[in-house]
Amino acid sequence: MASNTDYTILIADDESSIIEGLAALLNEEDYKTKTARDGDGALTLLKEETIPLALVDLNMPGRTGLEILKEVKAQNIPTEVIIITGQGTVNTAVEAMKEGAYDYLTKPVQPKRLRSIVPKALERYDLAARNRNLVEKNQSLSSENKKLELALEKLSRMIGEHDSMVEVNELIDAVADTTASVLITGESGTGKELVAQAIHNKSSRSKEPFIAVNCSAFPRDLLDSELFGHEKGAFTGAIKEKAGCFELANNGTLFLDEIGEMPIDTQAKLLRVLEEKTFWKLGGTKEISVDVRVVAATNRDIKTALADGLLREDLYFRLSVMDIELPPLRERISDLPLLAEEFIKKFNMSNNKQVKRFSDECLDVLNKYHWPGNVRELRNLIERAVILCKGDTIEVSHLPKHIFYLNNSSAEGDAIQLGKSLEEIEKEVIYKTLEMTNNNKTKAAQLLGISLKTMHNKLNKYFLDDEVE
Repeated sequence: MASNTDYTILIADDESSIIEGLAALLNEEDYKTKTARDGDGALTLLKEETIPLALVDLNMPGRTGLEILKEVKAQNIPTEVIIITGQGTVNTAVEAMKEGAYDYLTKPVQPKRLRSIVPKALERYDLAARNRNLVEKNQSLSSENKKLELALEKLSRMIGEHDSMVEVNELIDAVADTTASVLITGESGTGKELVAQAIHNKSSRSKEPFIAVNCSAFPRDLLDSELFGHEKGAFTGAIKEKAGCFELANNGTLFLDEIGEMPIDTQAKLLRVLEEKTFWKLGGTKEISVDVRVVAATNRDIKTALADGLLREDLYFRLSVMDIELPPLRERISDLPLLAEEFIKKFNMSNNKQVKRFSDECLDVLNKYHWPGNVRELRNLIERAVILCKGDTIEVSHLPKHIFYLNNSSAEGDAIQLGKSLEEIEKEVIYKTLEMTNNNKTKAAQLLGISLKTMHNKLNKYFLDDEVE
């Protein structure tokens, strides 16, 4: 409860002596006071200002205390009301309490009774104020939740209309609200964690934790601690107890990325947790039960990992109740415009930009690129391009230079071969860039990041200039 100086109390009575006496008593307790000598004046003040408590005489000119009380309740004015009454009208005051008055005071008002009843009435005012705030917050949250539900639905779909991505989304829908473990495979950068997040978002666990662990990011001797936690003193450096990811993800989803990098002995412990739903902390003395849905991922070739002993066969079969394979971007290049549109929107917001599109020429370059880094590489490229773009259209000049000559096609003959001299590589790059731009030297120079004069010098060095006209 706030201090007394934070509260204003209205005293409404047609007797000056009552007003002055009550005001003096309340001021002694550090309350602020306002006064009114009739019912209409009192109601006007209650409508115009926030007044936590009103002491209202039952019989006043204009509106009576009971009429003021009924108006306060009818108009949802956030004020607690205490009725002041003479001995002959106590029964009426009791009736007023049934209408919602907090209590009543009889004349002459006893200071002890006043000091006792006022703080309690203000406590009820504070409680009602907190409840009103909660209702307002809930209404606001309800509106926000609708927006979040729409955003969550969007996050629960992998972007793409290629047949392979339609199949991926169908598998996400099928497995999401089950207890089955899932193994996601695909090249680095294809979006394996996004699939895991989508599965979580569409499941009944969506309001519980989603914990992601990259198994290749931890030294072999620390991964056990990261997954299962440890007790204080379990090993050198364990200065306090730590909860592992299985505990943190309880009732939710645990995403284990790069499962093929997990040590074999840790894989055995993981298999036990999957089968028994229990584990021990490092140095622990009691078994811990958890309810965790595990989604794993790897960019390794599964057959090779199994043959090389990098992945336990029993763990593989336990994890791959549902297999989801993500295609590389180069195999669903028709989805590139959709992905690009989403990334442009994202980076417009974070960089306060108004980029709307790629130029046709730029889009043609992107469609011909091999995308070894997949969707992650596209995302990074678009972030860079949005930052560099000064208008509303991303041009080829906003793209990184390597995209024009490093692995610009899946065809082996178009890649730069190692073992060549720098002069041979430079000559080949210039030739291929000119070929790509239909021998437009100005555009080729722009793509290569050199001046037109330098371009002519290079042509004179490596070619007869008329050979590339």
